[in-house]
Amino acid sequence: MSERKKISDAKGGWQKEHFDREIQKRPERKSVFETTSRISLNPLYTPTDIPEHHYLESSGFPGAFPYTRGVYPTMYRGRPWTIRQYAGFGTAKETNERFHFLLEKGQKGLSVAFDLPTQMGYDSDDPMAKGEVGKVGVAVDSIDDMRVLFDGIPLDKISTSMTINSTAAILLALYVSIAEERGIDRRVLSGTVQNDILKEYIARGTYVFPPGPSVRLITDMFAWCAQHLPNWNPISISGYHIREAGSTAVQEVAFTLADGICYVEAGIRAGLDVDAFAPRLSFFFNAHNNLLEEVAKFRAARRLWARIMRDRFGAKDPKSLLLRFHTQTAGCTLTAQQPDNNVIRVTIQALAAVLGGTQSLHTNSLDEALGLPSDRAARIAVRTQQVVLEESGVADVMDPLGGSYMVESLTDAIEARAAAMVASIDDMGGMVKAIEAAWPQREIEKASYEYQKSIESGDQKVIGVNAYSDEREVVTEVFRLDPSIEKNQIKDLRKRKAARDESAVRTAIERLDNAASGDGDLFPPILDAVKQSVTLGEVCSTLARHFGRYREQTKVR
Repeated sequence: MSERKKISDAKGGWQKEHFDREIQKRPERKSVFETTSRISLNPLYTPTDIPEHHYLESSGFPGAFPYTRGVYPTMYRGRPWTIRQYAGFGTAKETNERFHFLLEKGQKGLSVAFDLPTQMGYDSDDPMAKGEVGKVGVAVDSIDDMRVLFDGIPLDKISTSMTINSTAAILLALYVSIAEERGIDRRVLSGTVQNDILKEYIARGTYVFPPGPSVRLITDMFAWCAQHLPNWNPISISGYHIREAGSTAVQEVAFTLADGICYVEAGIRAGLDVDAFAPRLSFFFNAHNNLLEEVAKFRAARRLWARIMRDRFGAKDPKSLLLRFHTQTAGCTLTAQQPDNNVIRVTIQALAAVLGGTQSLHTNSLDEALGLPSDRAARIAVRTQQVVLEESGVADVMDPLGGSYMVESLTDAIEARAAAMVASIDDMGGMVKAIEAAWPQREIEKASYEYQKSIESGDQKVIGVNAYSDEREVVTEVFRLDPSIEKNQIKDLRKRKAARDESAVRTAIERLDNAASGDGDLFPPILDAVKQSVTLGEVCSTLARHFGRYREQTKVR
């Protein structure tokens, strides 16, 4: 009898003797345990739960194909993840002050949040922006705001991530422009623009243009960055917002990688060699509460992407196969009730990201379900990462959970289910076609509905909400914006517009207009325009004359 057969028989006997008897003694216990992706969990895992060929593959080394155990050979022993806190509110001046505060507390990179008008291509004085200026991020209308936003910050020494999608090309152009004003070689700039428009149609809604022109903007940025910004990630393909909209872990992996496939295909159609831009693709994932499922999710995503790039696209450069990713802890899990509990949730989620091999990490603040983070809450969020890094010991070993029977089994299950979903999207004609048919949107809606039902029934416990909720509430100080911010931002913008060289502005807009009307590269005229103080809203209005503004088609089913 083989060793695996002996283990399997012994496991079956153990379950019959102990587990069934325990259920009979305590019938109130759950009889079915499963992850948030509805993957059933065994009461015990042994080597028999891992196919032998997968076990051999998973017992490989970090930095070796298929990168299950990490994208770099030494992982955190060689370099820790980047502690990167997402920040942005009100005016550029206020956000600049928060950036300096975070850097002084030990943060290693900046992550910028922009307000909704900036994200959706409107200047602060546009009627569509009324009531939203500076609310959920910083308002950036022109190069003047960008100068203030990064005043005193060494752009050649820090890495900057900008959470911006529809207007990503404009914000990157502004960033490059202020660096060049300071005499900084653009080739040393490092960072990321999120720039993932497909997930906006799926899960978030801050789109400006239709899918076709939006993807054109992205591929033009790929080409420009490959030539001029070698250390910049021109896209961060985002599963984070897909998960925040209610998806399962499996859906997060599948839809994110399907978006990635679409971008790679678009780059190749635009005439780019896959190895010219794929090494700078990056990803952005959510870290949710189910610790071991999340660890397995990250490992499965790395493995699946490596195979897609090698086998589907024929990438030759090993760097093209690497799924490098930023992680943010799950905002949707934070509760307004008993907000101090959020520190515990965030710590678990941070551990999942680190044990899963993230390259950078943002930890949410405890009060984000109530309002913008206070200084105290932001400090605790940074300290959470520092405690995990410096005190927990989990970063001292590469892939410390590698070889865990449960983690390896979950990694296999998530990879297989995500690959099947990607195949279904391929059968529909790709992600754009799937989005137009609203398939991923419906799948996320179903998953979100099922999860909410489980909370309301009590099957899914949320501490302080549907369990242990009778404790005295602790009042948490909430950070509030000065209501005069919008008025002052509009006043300053109008002054800056009046002081511009109108001839230079008109010339820059005409050049952009000509590029948009044909098939020329869009990024160079955008860069030229922002240098002439053309505003973000003016750039978007010029492009919209040719591309139109996208409006989602609502279908009653």
